[in-house]
Amino acid sequence: MPVAVKICGITRVEDGIAAARAGAHAIGFIFHPGSPRYIEPHRAAEIVRHLPPFVSTVGVFVDPAHAFVLDVLRTVPLALLQFHGDESPPFCGKFSVPYIKGVRVRPGIDLLQYARDFRDARGMLLDAFIRGSHGGTGKAFDWSLIPTSLPLPLVLSGGLDAANVTEAVRRVRPWAVDVSSGVEVDKGIKDAAKIAAFMRGVRNADV
Repeated sequence: MPVAVKICGITRVEDGIAAARAGAHAIGFIFHPGSPRYIEPHRAAEIVRHLPPFVSTVGVFVDPAHAFVLDVLRTVPLALLQFHGDESPPFCGKFSVPYIKGVRVRPGIDLLQYARDFRDARGMLLDAFIRGSHGGTGKAFDWSLIPTSLPLPLVLSGGLDAANVTEAVRRVRPWAVDVSSGVEVDKGIKDAAKIAAFMRGVRNADV
């Protein structure tokens, strides 16, 4: 199967359109106020209105209040939620919207148990563990820490760019890849040429 691509941390209409034109399957909005890529819900809704059909929209949250997620959902039409903090399985399943669970990978973490705990998730997004950060660091992690028998679809994130995504897809064979800083000129500002190069890198993996 072709590997799906999510371009995350979208903050501008033109970047969402560039991602869609390059063939991205999904774009992600960061609704974590502590992130430099944070976007106000009304601005995300405006970007969604400009997207062509068949591009999924993902809302990324980090330990949010229940009411905040509901407020975002009332404003932004999201196809998928991504929880990237220490949320519990019951919390993630509260919103009647499919979700994926982000995990920051480091030695000693039991990813198989994590997948069993979040068995209702549509997938697991694996990212690099950087103390004090919840993603978008541009740092990769040791892919050998990923079990070969993970029972949920795997979304690979963390330090991916056009230079390494082909190798990453060939080695890890994920269902999808997620990129943010690897296609930016500044935090939250994407570059259409970098997005296109990243997409070529995914296609060149030929998995």
